Amino acid sequence: MEGFISVQALHKRLVADGSPVGLSTVYRTLTALAGAGRADVFRDTNGERLFRHRPGPDHRHYLVCTECGLSLPVESGPVEKWAERIARTSGFANVRHAVELSGICPDCGRRSAVRERTP
Repeated sequence: MEGFISVQALHKRLVADGSPVGLSTVYRTLTALAGAGRADVFRDTNGERLFRHRPGPDHRHYLVCTECGLSLPVESGPVEKWAERIARTSGFANVRHAVELSGICPDCGRRSAVRERTP
């Protein structure tokens, strides 16, 4: 599917489509996919982990709308270089990093402004 989704929301969709899969199986599978580099993970404003299929082998970062869930990949070259330099200079191995960017997309911002102006 497109975009990020929670374990619970994906489980609900699978069950509605007739799949008898358990919630813990969905959680373990998504966590394993993320660990294998096949899914990206983002924490929403409540701290819930959201997952998204990673279309290629490259690690990506996203800007995610906290209102509608729209996610846009962002250029992250400087962050990647910084993380590599820190790993190299610290002597640490298998260094991982997470950068989470969130905000309100232009469409949701406009809708919010209209709601605020409407009596």
